[in-house]
Amino acid sequence: MSAIRLLVLGAVRQHGRAHGYQVRNDLEFWGAHEWSNAKAGSIYHALKQMAKQGLLLAHEVAPSTVGGPPRVEYEITERGTAEYRALLREALTSYDQKMDMLSAAIGFMVDLPRAEAVALLRERIAGLERWRASVTEHYIPEDGPGQLGHIGEIMNMWVHSADSEAAWTHGLIDRIESGAYTFAGEGDPFVGVLAADEPNPFATGPHPGDLG
Repeated sequence: MSAIRLLVLGAVRQHGRAHGYQVRNDLEFWGAHEWSNAKAGSIYHALKQMAKQGLLLAHEVAPSTVGGPPRVEYEITERGTAEYRALLREALTSYDQKMDMLSAAIGFMVDLPRAEAVALLRERIAGLERWRASVTEHYIPEDGPGQLGHIGEIMNMWVHSADSEAAWTHGLIDRIESGAYTFAGEGDPFVGVLAADEPNPFATGPHPGDLG
């Protein structure tokens, strides 16, 4: 599963309608270009591909003020919204995804009801616990990695990673259940996007695709 699809769909959805530059600017403001494949070329490619797939609707608007072809604005479709929610739920639940998927999902988790977000995160913990139990049938962490030679350090790293991820997820659940953040249906959400005239201190552009 690719984080770029979740990130782009979520960013377009937050705006209602957005052109590629706005999407890229938002994701760079989040630092997504550092922890995922959300680079300029990947973002513009994803926008065009998902428009072809019916997940986004492309609108040609007035020509760019700096010249070039008409700027294209994208709007998420009903099918795109369903895909977005499916990706979001899978990313919150799955324990074996890359960190960019979980990072993207955390950025959009407030689009779900609070109780659902907690339930999905509990599923993630259960998956981590099942994985750990299967691994420790053959590897006993208390005996140290040396029991398997230096190869044991691989198992040692993964078991420690699973433990730390479970602990972090428990902490996130505790914060959510204590009332942190504004989830779907609870009021005005946190605005995590830049205003149209607000400079982005993390921008990497301009890029050629910014005109399209």
